[in-house]
Amino acid sequence: MGSLSLAKLVLVPSDRRTCSLHALIRSASPGSMINKKKRIKVVGCCLENKNKKTSIDFSDPDWKTKYEEDFEKRFNIPHLTDFFPDSPAYPSTFCLRMRTPVSEEFAQGYPSDEEWHGYINNNDRVLLKVIRFSSPTSAGAECIDPDCTWVEQWIHRAGPREKIYFKPEDVKAAIITCGGLCPGLNDVIRQIVITLEIYGVKKIVGIPFGYRGFGNELAEIPLSRKVVQNVHLSGGSLLGVSRGGPNISDIVDSMQQRGINMLFVLGGNGTHAGADAIHNECRKRGLKVAVVGVPKTIDNDILLMDKTFGFDTAVEEAQRAINSAYIEAHSAYRGVGVVKLMGRSSGFIAMQAALASGQIDICLIPEVPFELHGPHGVLKHLKYLLETKGSAVICVAEGAGQNFLEKTNAKDASGNTVLGDIGVHIQQEIKKYFKELGDPADVKYIDPTYMIRACRANASDGILCTVLGQNAVHGAFAGYSGITVGICNTHYVYLPIPEVISYPRTVDPNSRMWHRCLTSTGQPDFI
Repeated sequence: MGSLSLAKLVLVPSDRRTCSLHALIRSASPGSMINKKKRIKVVGCCLENKNKKTSIDFSDPDWKTKYEEDFEKRFNIPHLTDFFPDSPAYPSTFCLRMRTPVSEEFAQGYPSDEEWHGYINNNDRVLLKVIRFSSPTSAGAECIDPDCTWVEQWIHRAGPREKIYFKPEDVKAAIITCGGLCPGLNDVIRQIVITLEIYGVKKIVGIPFGYRGFGNELAEIPLSRKVVQNVHLSGGSLLGVSRGGPNISDIVDSMQQRGINMLFVLGGNGTHAGADAIHNECRKRGLKVAVVGVPKTIDNDILLMDKTFGFDTAVEEAQRAINSAYIEAHSAYRGVGVVKLMGRSSGFIAMQAALASGQIDICLIPEVPFELHGPHGVLKHLKYLLETKGSAVICVAEGAGQNFLEKTNAKDASGNTVLGDIGVHIQQEIKKYFKELGDPADVKYIDPTYMIRACRANASDGILCTVLGQNAVHGAFAGYSGITVGICNTHYVYLPIPEVISYPRTVDPNSRMWHRCLTSTGQPDFI
């Protein structure tokens, strides 16, 4: 991006919610803020989706209208009729007015003497942003232009439609779970199966071990309400998980051979990228297939959504580790507890766990740079804490402080960079620092990663998983494909997959939530 004149500002909103001017200015390099010609050079705003760069000329009096039109196009969700205009629509077989089974004559659906008003109109929308910021300098401001003009951004409401585009007796639905484990996987699987059966689907299978199950031609797992009735009472995934898998063409070949025409994909950003590619390949081949994603990431790093399933449970389980670290530290002479929590690029778990516990003195996340040594470093503050409190507890996200560790080019099966262990590094640096001072600290290190992600979902996540699973099925039967389902401003919505996988969602250091965390810990800037 080039220099931007104050007389004719052109901002490039890269986060699909748009970025704040304040964030733009903060992200500029110190030497390029404002020069003698009163021009601002913007180095970057978050991370751009480089395939969909959108420039706005604010000198155009119609810029707001054009932006709203562009937003509506981007967030229009793909439908089968976009590719198969002659696709017939049928009366929905999902009706809760009467609980009579589907009749032999499909077109009759669930007979009812009264019209049921439980359907969602295709034109129903949910407002993406609900705060009207008056200034770009407001905490957490997300502004499109320098004046923080209010621009309405509407996205599609999720739920059952009155017309469906698949006959239940012709559907073979498949469910896959990809990536790592996450609390709630079984809850989502269970609810997808139950809702499919309510529509009248008889052929439901699980593909074992994620996308790998398509390549290895592993035996399908037949699913029914009887099979999944109690799976939500335990953690893990009934279907198994894995990273990586065959190429997209081979996956679609396998789907054709198996006769799968509804695919429900549970996974994170990488998994959703695969789901979008499968959707596009099916369209290229002229296959009438619905591909619907359910965002699964314990890190809570999916764009545009309030939260993803498993996150609340992870924060709750993290409390056990933090409390253990606190007890160990508080009970020892000059005790220090270090807890490493999940969060490759986003520090949401560490931030929320610190807030919830009230026992954290220092919270370190990937989004906020810090120094370990020096007059303003973490170790200097830790020394102050031991002198004044006698003990301290540190919470660090796994992706924080990677600049202190030796970099490797190693990748996991999903293509993610293998991170160094920042928790162990901090533990060693603390011991070394205080030993050199001649007054050693008693350091206890806890890494609860696999304990957190392997447990069953709590009540909050259980509800979220249930509704996400139901809405995934509603979306598929409504004829939508290449979409994912999520919760936005407490309402459930459908979003086009490309808009939510551009880059990971991260903690805004200028947000009120991070400010609340700093208020709770009392920590200074470590720079």
